Amino acid sequence: MRRAGAIAAAVLLVAGCGYTGAGGGSSGPGTLHVLMVNNPQMMELRRLTRDHFTRETGIAVEFTVLPENDVRDKISQDFANQAGQYDIATISNYEVPIYARNQWLRPLDDYIAKDTPFDRKDILQPLTTSLTAEDGKLYAAPFYGESSFLMYRKDVFAEKGLTMPRKPTWREVAGLAERADGARDGMKGICLRGLPGWGEMIAPLTTVVNTMGGTWFDEDWRARLTSPEFTRATAFYVGLVREHGQAGAAQSGYAECLNSLIQGRTAMWYDATAAAGSLEAEDSPVRGKIGYVPAPVERTDASGWLYTWAWAMQKASPNPGSAWRFISWAAGKEYEELVGAELGWARVPAGKRASTYRNPAYLREAAAFAAVTRGAIESADPRNPGTQPRPAPGVQFVGIPEFTDLGTRVSREISAAIAGRQSVGEALRTSQELAEKVAEGYRR
Repeated sequence: MRRAGAIAAAVLLVAGCGYTGAGGGSSGPGTLHVLMVNNPQMMELRRLTRDHFTRETGIAVEFTVLPENDVRDKISQDFANQAGQYDIATISNYEVPIYARNQWLRPLDDYIAKDTPFDRKDILQPLTTSLTAEDGKLYAAPFYGESSFLMYRKDVFAEKGLTMPRKPTWREVAGLAERADGARDGMKGICLRGLPGWGEMIAPLTTVVNTMGGTWFDEDWRARLTSPEFTRATAFYVGLVREHGQAGAAQSGYAECLNSLIQGRTAMWYDATAAAGSLEAEDSPVRGKIGYVPAPVERTDASGWLYTWAWAMQKASPNPGSAWRFISWAAGKEYEELVGAELGWARVPAGKRASTYRNPAYLREAAAFAAVTRGAIESADPRNPGTQPRPAPGVQFVGIPEFTDLGTRVSREISAAIAGRQSVGEALRTSQELAEKVAEGYRR
């Protein structure tokens, strides 16, 4: 995710050229090599590592930092080859069960058992579950976690006499979007991702599909993208963003919607809980003006997604002991205290530990969104996010290797419907054929 201001500018610079930098001096035989995504929280960790982790442990760290799509490709290539070039990498709860099944990762249970300060029980249970493979072992430690929720302009709602329910339904949200549309000059009722990508538009759309009774595949591996439930949810999403959403919605993703809310061009936004840090930053023009409520529902009690960037150790790492010391530090309470003291508590990589949400210093800076964020994460169920059994885990994705390609190709079809180039029915008929080819392989 992205923060506003100078941090975002720095990230864009890194994203343009990639980065390999020393966190703790020149590379040597005992140096750890870390491959990670270029999100702001990771960039802050890189800056803090030499003066804290390396100074305290004597362990040098070399970082390779890349944009999300690039880092996923590089991690999968390096870990698949098991060459041990990188000791540690940032992976998500999507990759963990797949990589563990391929025996690319070293389980962390034995290290955690001997590391009392790490405090495994303090990790929020949904994250522990999502980072645990079929063999019951934990293969990654979360750096930060997120779910999704609905954000809205409290001041605009007050001006228009609108009331946001404490737990809204999507039907209620659609009605509010219609009434808030045009509340101020150039303001739209809602912003929703329409940008193609399995991690872009497909993430929020799939949560809508789940709560409206749909699923990508049923438990017998039958593709269900043309089912009445999937069709209804997709038509609702496409219709809502076309009627009351942002201009150019088919090319709007997380960053564009974040900017729209910050710049006063939208009254509501449904997206990642991690966005709250940018909205409530000291230099944000909407700080204190945003309300936060759980992800809208229809047929389920909750519908927020579950996502975490987590630290995983390559099985072939020649430095497993040192690698664990870094993971324990970067995913631990000590690091959160360090960020809070040096950078401010609003910038703590939160969403992973129960103790964070008992910390008075954090709660003072995150009061507007902390409780809703924790509630969203704890109510997410990656094993059973919808109304019927399904063959693979995942809330906003399907936990199979083929989903990166399938989700992206389906997203292009639906984005074309948002742009008005085809109907929702046409988009889903093509998507059903794509999904059926994947399902056929699993049925065999």
